[in-house]
Amino acid sequence: MPSFLFDQFINGLTQGSVYALLALGFTMIFGTLRMVTFAHGEVYMMGAYMGFEIIRLLYPSFLLALLAALVATAMLGIVVELLAFHFLRNAPHATSLLVTIGISILLVNLAQKIWGPETQSIPFGRIDQLGNFEIEIAGVYITFLQIAVLGVTVLLMLVLYFVINRTKLGMVIRAMAQDYEAASAMGVNVNVIYMAAFAIGSMLGGVAGVLVGVYYNMFYPTMGGIYGLKAFSASVVGGLTSLPGAVVAGLLIGLVETFSVEFGASNFRHVFSFVFMILILLLRPGGLFGGKEMAHTRGD
Repeated sequence: MPSFLFDQFINGLTQGSVYALLALGFTMIFGTLRMVTFAHGEVYMMGAYMGFEIIRLLYPSFLLALLAALVATAMLGIVVELLAFHFLRNAPHATSLLVTIGISILLVNLAQKIWGPETQSIPFGRIDQLGNFEIEIAGVYITFLQIAVLGVTVLLMLVLYFVINRTKLGMVIRAMAQDYEAASAMGVNVNVIYMAAFAIGSMLGGVAGVLVGVYYNMFYPTMGGIYGLKAFSASVVGGLTSLPGAVVAGLLIGLVETFSVEFGASNFRHVFSFVFMILILLLRPGGLFGGKEMAHTRGD
């Protein structure tokens, strides 16, 4: 592979891994609740700002920024679940969807009030303190930030796989995804599992926000809009209830976007990515891994 193509391949994987993390969050939530939240992109945005404040004001550490985003977005996810789903459990689905839209608008305006509508950046001195080394592979230089984004993404995917397939919580979540009425009849505390799934999905979004914000060094209140839409689209293309599908779809979308920029279509990268997703859904209406529930992520 020519070096310039390999370079763009790494860039595409970096971009796609963020979509994959966000799509995993959507899949976790939908797979458990069978409902979509339109506030996921704004949770991602709030996670980005949490990391921004830690690095800018306290200490330039990726680990501290990620931990702050994990805690903050887990709590925010639980609040969203309570407001939009827990207290509206018997309401029509459209009611919960409208509430999540309202929460997304509220979070955007809250961010504008706290941080202002303009784009914020971490001082470059602090960015350099995070790590500024590069490694060379086949004539291509991969930066620390690219390594961090890819490494954190892979680590979280492995942790999520372990939680879903090797823990009691994961077993209960898979049972809920397969048949929540039967799980409830067996004594499962449905409300606790819903909150846990929402917290996990929100944490994935918060981490993705920190990774994107630091990678591009851009933080702004509406940053969750296009990323939330792309991630939701990726989860649909992946099969909506398939965790592996969300990962594969997110990575493919990132690669399509990056190579469209490389070949001179930077202004149409979003168009290319959505055309790609439409073509996939035309060929496979159920998505790449359609029909694969979270309960079958081990290939059973």
